[in-house]
Amino acid sequence: MTEVARAAGVSQKTVSRVVNGEPHVSPEVRDRVLRAIRELAYRPNTAARALLLGRYRRIGVVSLGSSLYGPSTLLIALERAMQRAGYSVALASTLEGQKVSTAVDALLEQGVDGIVLSEPIDDGTPLRLSADVPVVSLGEGVELTPGTSAVVGGDGVAAARMATEHLLSLGHRTVWHLPGPQDWWAARDRLRGWREALAAACAPEPPLPSPGDWSPASGYAAGRQLAELSDVTAVFAANDDMAIGALRAFADAGHAVPGDVSVVGYDDIPAAAYLSPPLTTVRQNFAAVADRAVDVLIALIEGRPAPAEPSGQAVELTVRASTGPVRDQGPAPHPAPAP
Repeated sequence: MTEVARAAGVSQKTVSRVVNGEPHVSPEVRDRVLRAIRELAYRPNTAARALLLGRYRRIGVVSLGSSLYGPSTLLIALERAMQRAGYSVALASTLEGQKVSTAVDALLEQGVDGIVLSEPIDDGTPLRLSADVPVVSLGEGVELTPGTSAVVGGDGVAAARMATEHLLSLGHRTVWHLPGPQDWWAARDRLRGWREALAAACAPEPPLPSPGDWSPASGYAAGRQLAELSDVTAVFAANDDMAIGALRAFADAGHAVPGDVSVVGYDDIPAAAYLSPPLTTVRQNFAAVADRAVDVLIALIEGRPAPAEPSGQAVELTVRASTGPVRDQGPAPHPAPAP
């Protein structure tokens, strides 16, 4: 920093202001300092900055480390939001069965100012963590000692209600659900939203097929079960890949979509618009969720009130050709065959 200040003809304090993005620096001086930084290949010493300011300018993320569309897209959105805010990212993955608490401990040892839990899996018990930095969870709440925590998310319950209500509005007597793995927060939210929508409409709740694993193969297996039932006219799948498997199962059974069965997915993967028929699905705004999570976390780090909730929705229903009005609903619903 001393060399940069000498090369730019300014004080070390001015260099510090430029590096930290502080105001009260003229554009001409800022350009001169940035030019000297580039010429000298200056890199801030994060360890020294942490000792001086008590901040690492680094945020930890606990993620499943999955290649599935939702988790991977959200992770990329989080990284971009943190970089825009001037923070680097430290990642701890739980893909190999590592506990969330172990991943959090690993991040704390590296030195982070806060942590985002983008972890979609748990064992069904309340998550209790010990951390002296703020934590934001993109899912269910966390019992945190001694720090502060907040919950930010796209509201999968409301999104699942929206998908189910869309099918009911087309005249279907009820909607069947292809659930995802129930150790995922997201799968439980979508199951709950489906149930709430049926209850609000006084629609019968059909029995559930065995939970899938988010794959087209599991959606195909569940779809084959439902294809044997004459009263299945509407299906909401927990994600698009399972919906794709169900579409294939219905086609193999000779059922037209949406003529005989309407299908809704969740995520709006890039292929969803190009299926035959194009898939009606719930689109998640991962960038909006990530921006909100980072804004809330940085406010907690800096001891400021959380920013106001954004006016836009983090989820929306994208209606395509895989859903349509009911034709013949057949007899009253009956239990699905055993898997």
